[in-house]
Amino acid sequence: MSRKDDDTSRKARGARAEALAAAFLEKQGLRVIERNWRCRFGELDLVLREGDMIVMAEVRLRTHSAFGGAAASIDHRKQAKLAATARAYLAGLANSADRPCRFDVILMADDEGRDIEWIRNAFDAP
Repeated sequence: MSRKDDDTSRKARGARAEALAAAFLEKQGLRVIERNWRCRFGELDLVLREGDMIVMAEVRLRTHSAFGGAAASIDHRKQAKLAATARAYLAGLANSADRPCRFDVILMADDEGRDIEWIRNAFDAP
């Protein structure tokens, strides 16, 4: 398999994991507002609403735990990047200062959605 094929396959698995995460969260009562929202700071996998709360969800698929698994991949640098991206997203919303916001993480061991772990309020914005 060429590197290009591997990158395409990885992107397809990631897109599938994000779709499964969105469906899972919708079953839990959240409503998807945005998918793969991008700006110059980075990307938000899922932006959802739970009541008045805006939820930024990072989806992590890790089929191997050689580097610490999915949760370990969201280090302080990634958290800072997500926080900057979230600030840019919220800046575009009317009355964003009045809206509570949190960062959730969806962890998956495979792209079949058999083992989904939802970490609410996974970290505070740096």
